[in-house]
Amino acid sequence: MMKHIKNRALIYAINSLFVVLSKIKNERIFRWAYSLVAYLAEKLVKKDYYIEKIRWIKNLFDNDHPSLIVTKKILQNTNPHQRKTLIKAAIINQLLVGTNKRKEFSEKNGGFYPPGFFVISPSMKCNLKCVGCYAGYYKKDAELTFEEIDSVLNQVKEMGIYFCVVSGGEPLFHPRIFDIFKKHNDMIFHMYTNGTLIDEEVCQKLADVGNVLPAISIEGYREETDERRGKGHFDRIMKAMDLLKEKKILFGFSATLTRHNTDILNSAEFVDFMIDKGCVLGWYFMYVPIGREPDFESMQTPAQRGYQFERLTHLRATKPILLADFWNDGPVVGGCICGGRKYFHVNANGDVEPCVFCHFATHNIRNSSLQTVLHSPLFTSIRCHLPSYENLLRPCIIIDKPEISRNAIADHKPYFTHDGADIIYKNLAHKIDEYAKEYGVIADSLWGKYFPHNKG
Repeated sequence: MMKHIKNRALIYAINSLFVVLSKIKNERIFRWAYSLVAYLAEKLVKKDYYIEKIRWIKNLFDNDHPSLIVTKKILQNTNPHQRKTLIKAAIINQLLVGTNKRKEFSEKNGGFYPPGFFVISPSMKCNLKCVGCYAGYYKKDAELTFEEIDSVLNQVKEMGIYFCVVSGGEPLFHPRIFDIFKKHNDMIFHMYTNGTLIDEEVCQKLADVGNVLPAISIEGYREETDERRGKGHFDRIMKAMDLLKEKKILFGFSATLTRHNTDILNSAEFVDFMIDKGCVLGWYFMYVPIGREPDFESMQTPAQRGYQFERLTHLRATKPILLADFWNDGPVVGGCICGGRKYFHVNANGDVEPCVFCHFATHNIRNSSLQTVLHSPLFTSIRCHLPSYENLLRPCIIIDKPEISRNAIADHKPYFTHDGADIIYKNLAHKIDEYAKEYGVIADSLWGKYFPHNKG
């Protein structure tokens, strides 16, 4: 009882301090307040990993890292309702309370620590036919019901997961998506959207629920974006960004890196452009030959991927925006995150896939619980074979360690979740092996340069 009271008091104090931080203009007092938040957060969380992360973030702030500017922007220039809701869902529930709940779940379930988040695709309906879409071969009429999504969200919260990434298809086509957001207002939803449906009405709905952070897909400037997504698309998403910024709703961008736009998307000019439009974060996803019309020649060259890592390291240190890279951030998250190690994907048919880019499964939410899936032979095998102490710049079981995904498929005989999903494991296997070998040389050099104290 005393422990529960102490934790509730810590949560109340942290929440109150965030309110203070949203109003403080004095630099010295702001630093004192965030230092106190860090101190109290350390007292609340039980896992050493998260204590280290809290100290790491505080150290960035103490050294005037650009992320401090972003944090001030989020706290002081955001719609008040969204700010309050996100602090509760993302900071308190996911990062602090959820951390302890996941640890308790682990202790009761044989040491299995639940993933920190998951991805769900409520619907595959979409008004675009983007070249190379990773989800382009799923059936467009696939859609989860409100009850199915609700059940999945209740199951993950029992494990201590309060962070859900929403993908698709276009999530805003789901007829009850805002009902989901509203019912589960104790969770944070990060929604990947093509942006075409974001108008005044949708912005108001986003402001009302407060727990959704959209990421709008973009390929560069007008020429690059319209070439992949259709004529006029760039102008439509510019208008969507303007509306979100006007309503003070937090949002970001999501960019697919190819052999042709790597320099543009990594330029200081493009990142500044996104900051000026109002983005507080940006996601980079390297194109891989999965989905609609897989094209190996559109993939970043190994040299470009190495450049991507170094360039993003520079941009993070100099630009007031939070930038993340799905393929190159292995050192940040300890390697590949798939197979339930740190995340998994529920597609619009209910299939539970190891990763949004691994289109195979052995279980479906319509006849299995998520706990059953996470302890399944397929997921367990993938987790057991994930490299943890090697070069974390080579984390992926599809393109860096392709033998892991191929062996999992051979050993556990999953079904492919759409026609053509096996192409990268069969038709393109030789090219992927050559890619992994060539990039491996570059990655090993970068690992030695940037992480000299980590032994491979």
